[in-house]
Amino acid sequence: FPMAATDPQVLALAAQITESREQDIPLLLLKLKGILSSPSLGCEESNKIKQDIYDYGLTQYCLLVLKQDHSQLHGAWATAAQLAEILSHCCVGLEVKEDPEEFYKEFLPSAVDSLLVLGKRLQARFVRAIKDKEKQDFLHWFQVVTDAICWLFGGHIQLAACVLQNDRFLQLLITDDVETAIIVMSVLHNILKINSSVLLQIEEETLHSILDELVYKLSSTTNPAVGSAATKLLLLVAKFCKQLLQLFTARYKGLKGLLSKHWTGKGFDREVNQLLDLLYLEQSSGKGEMQEQHQAACVIQAAWRGFWTRKRLKKLPQAVITLQRSFRAKREQELQHLAKQKEDEALKLQMQLQRQRAMRLFHERQLALLEVVHASQVNKYMQEMEEKSALTIQRFWRGYRARRIFHQQKQSLKEYKAAVIIQRAACKFLEKRRRRRPLSPWKEPKGLTDEQRLALQQKVDDYIKLHPASQMSEEMSKELHMQAQAKLAQFLLRSRLDQRAAQRREALLAQVNTDVELLMNAPGLAETTEKDLGAFMSRSIPVATKARQTHNTMLKYTSWPWWKKLGDEFMDDDVIPDDALNTELETLFTGGRK
Repeated sequence: FPMAATDPQVLALAAQITESREQDIPLLLLKLKGILSSPSLGCEESNKIKQDIYDYGLTQYCLLVLKQDHSQLHGAWATAAQLAEILSHCCVGLEVKEDPEEFYKEFLPSAVDSLLVLGKRLQARFVRAIKDKEKQDFLHWFQVVTDAICWLFGGHIQLAACVLQNDRFLQLLITDDVETAIIVMSVLHNILKINSSVLLQIEEETLHSILDELVYKLSSTTNPAVGSAATKLLLLVAKFCKQLLQLFTARYKGLKGLLSKHWTGKGFDREVNQLLDLLYLEQSSGKGEMQEQHQAACVIQAAWRGFWTRKRLKKLPQAVITLQRSFRAKREQELQHLAKQKEDEALKLQMQLQRQRAMRLFHERQLALLEVVHASQVNKYMQEMEEKSALTIQRFWRGYRARRIFHQQKQSLKEYKAAVIIQRAACKFLEKRRRRRPLSPWKEPKGLTDEQRLALQQKVDDYIKLHPASQMSEEMSKELHMQAQAKLAQFLLRSRLDQRAAQRREALLAQVNTDVELLMNAPGLAETTEKDLGAFMSRSIPVATKARQTHNTMLKYTSWPWWKKLGDEFMDDDVIPDDALNTELETLFTGGRK
């Protein structure tokens, strides 16, 4: 907090607010009105007090209170309106030296938004109020808030654009209530007087919305006060900016007729006539340009109509063909529908006749059987017939139901089989990944405690006492070691010789198998050529032939479709099924094994 030359009233109020409850702060802030309106203050003293109020955070307190629910405050809307007036007076004339960017770019726009929100709520309460006393109070507080807004952007001109671009200002303007609409239009009038070029600084959509609402008020109301305020605003806009006057003539073509027919002789003819003169003058100046644009539009339209007509004439034969084709197709469809309808009717009639004939034959057969069957056996015969009929009906019903259930479960069965295939493949994949998973690193066992170590040592000692070791001298131990080393060397030498012999046997066996296959496939002696003779004399040709055959087999296997390799897709990439390889090579021997 600043310590030099602080107003004692501000200092005492700040201390009192700091120590007070939250619900008592709004009533304490109302004391700022008496401090600011003291008659003994000059201009410099007043600005110094405003600076102290801002430095001690009292201005921020006012803004925070305005953002709360106003109906919960002491004094409700009257307190909120007075705080809005105090906030605007504290901000006007204040020059912030420390961190001015926060004050001008954050605090002031937030204050404007809070005041507009308060005004919107007061306007809604005024419209819903029933008693005259409540309506007068809400209207008075609404006027106080709008005056505070005007005082605020009057001291800070840059806030005029902020007020117009706020959506809540447009909501305040768009109302059917006469009294609040006149007050809001007076706020707009003050904005245009303070900053006449503000309409060119806001967005085009916002500008059109404001002008549309003013023209709508002229066209929808008959109240002279509303019409006078809207007319004066439009006249002020037209005088200040020629671009907006051009917008009037282009966007609102019926504005001149509306002004001359409905608002002439209403008590503000001077403003109406001035606005009409400006509109007619703008229309006459732009008449030549409009004529040129009209002629250019006519030329473009004539060229386009000619092009479109020629294009349609070119497409006319194709259109006629298409029309005839569609007509014939539709007629054929109708004829097919009629033929199908006749067939259905004939089939229905035939089935009816067959049913009647079957019923007649059934009754005739029953009468004939009744004549043959003895009277005492009639009931038994009828019961048997009923049972046979019931069995027949049940048999047909079960067949129909089974077929229907089968068709319903056919898709489920297909999905089940697909799920089985997917599950089988997933299980193979998981098994393969489990096999490839490296072993977990060895973990050192936990250390033994002293008690466990003593118990383990006791067990070891007891075992040694029960099983004493055989005594062996050092010379016997060395001799036994030398014997073990000699036997191990002999075993390794013998295993190496056996391995070489096995490899040689496999190589010889592979060579014999290759020679046998070449002899089996060799041509007769009468057909033998030098090339065939070279195949038997050179050992590289059979090897190259086998390698080429094996390579072709691997290429064919890799080119199989996915569904043919579904069961083997989780195998290693370098492994080929033995059955596929043997089938392709046709009993080819590799490495001595079939």
